[in-house]
Amino acid sequence: MFRSRSKEEKAPTGKVTADLSKQPRDPQAPKGRPTPKRSEAQSQRRRAAGGAPLDSKEAKKRQREARRVDLAKQREALASGDERYLPVRDKGPVRRFVRDYVDSRFCIAEFFLPLAVIILILSVIQVPNIQAISLLLWLLVIALIVIDSIGLAFRLKKQLKERFPDTPKRGAVAYALMRTLQMRRLRLPKPQVKRGERP
Repeated sequence: MFRSRSKEEKAPTGKVTADLSKQPRDPQAPKGRPTPKRSEAQSQRRRAAGGAPLDSKEAKKRQREARRVDLAKQREALASGDERYLPVRDKGPVRRFVRDYVDSRFCIAEFFLPLAVIILILSVIQVPNIQAISLLLWLLVIALIVIDSIGLAFRLKKQLKERFPDTPKRGAVAYALMRTLQMRRLRLPKPQVKRGERP
């Protein structure tokens, strides 16, 4: 009854402020910080989403980096024969066997390029006899390559049927014939077997 008015006025305001802190904030009331721009909010969301690129330029840069890393791994795999990083056309046990089968043999087709250069030089010489010999050599080399390739294809098909009866073998023979046309030291993936060593 004899209390001062100032103490009575202070007490209820303390209760009111405590009650207000528990209630949800009024949407019309100021929040105490500036609203971020849409672009800033989006970039923050992207960063929070796990390191996604901030713009198309950065996305392209990351793609180029990833492609460069993949190509480096592929080059190493082509040199070492590591199956994990080989290109799709070289993957699988069938393709590995085909490579080993071709690399373990002498093929006439692998000497085609050096022979072609020699025959070409002979054909340029303006001597009728040498030009006739070069033409015969062309025919002989082509005939030998065709005969050798047909024999290789038949033997390889037989081996593939025996070793991989349930595995798809589509394109394996064509893959082998393309490999015979390359010189042994230039073949990719690099040969993993020596000549005469059966796979």
